Amino acid sequence: MSDSPRVSPYAGFTPLTPSDEKLWSALIQLSGLFTYFIGPWVGYLLLRQRGPFVREHAVSALNWQLSVVVYLFASWVLMLIFIGFVLFFAVAVLNVVFSILAAQHAHRGQLYVYPLSIKFIRA
Repeated sequence: MSDSPRVSPYAGFTPLTPSDEKLWSALIQLSGLFTYFIGPWVGYLLLRQRGPFVREHAVSALNWQLSVVVYLFASWVLMLIFIGFVLFFAVAVLNVVFSILAAQHAHRGQLYVYPLSIKFIRA
């Protein structure tokens, strides 16, 4: 047996340091570029109780990526009348630009509100 003290699974969550919160918030924001809503969703589920800053950014990223999925579906439907191709390209570009801006704000310790984001989840 080990001499180290056993930690109860019911002990709660250890808060993140401010620098760790900034790092994880920036990573959650950038994860949406590669995984759409899956990365921010996993980040929200795993880190929401570790600090208020990372929770706010995870909710923000998750809401934005869910909005992107809705916008991409709408553009897919509108491709029947050809305006959907333009909308699809615009949504893809805005996703990259807004996600990078949000990650920069998170790394600086600032909150970021996505324009055009639908509020599916509240912090």
